[in-house]
Amino acid sequence: MKLRSRRKPVSDMNVVPYIDVMLVLLIIFMVTAPMLVQGVNVDVPKVSSAPLQVDERQQHLIIALTKEGKAYIERGEDKPAEVDDKSIATFVGGVLSAEPGLHVLLRADQSVNYGRVMQVMSSLQAAGMNSVGLITEAPDE
Repeated sequence: MKLRSRRKPVSDMNVVPYIDVMLVLLIIFMVTAPMLVQGVNVDVPKVSSAPLQVDERQQHLIIALTKEGKAYIERGEDKPAEVDDKSIATFVGGVLSAEPGLHVLLRADQSVNYGRVMQVMSSLQAAGMNSVGLITEAPDE
């Protein structure tokens, strides 16, 4: 008589396929992460200051000034749109009437003329904006 040997069930889980999938996803995210940064390429000044407490749920309107002095409006996921000073006042005024608590931030290249920055801030003031935040970066340590 031949006895049949019973196999015991293996309770170990093979995690090798999960590790392979995780590594592939990691590589995909590493390649695509730099492409997710949207906006206008601006070299902002590097200063050491305390970061502002910002509510992430609230909408922000960012005005970017390039080193050539061109102004762009960046809002959410929309593509940045080039505008002139009159258009800034008109657009910001319209947005402020719809969203009175909107925060406006100015991100200017460090080589932009100070007078150009003041022209944009004057346009914002004409639109009814009383306070404007200035965006900087922390210095490399």
